[in-house]
Amino acid sequence: MTTLFLGILGMGPSEIIVVLIIVLLLFGGKKIPELMKGLGRGIKDFKDASKGEGESTHPEKK
Repeated sequence: MTTLFLGILGMGPSEIIVVLIIVLLLFGGKKIPELMKGLGRGIKDFKDASKGEGESTHPEKK
């Protein structure tokens, strides 16, 4: 799936490295783990909602 997605965008390994370096420069090394954690939580909530499970059971939301 990842190869198909990157093939559609026309991105090779060098372009991906450039994008990752730009992201690192923009957000810094300390902020990226927080962004990824939030992204993962958002994806999980989206999957739960699409399955019709309703509210997720995150400790922060109790």
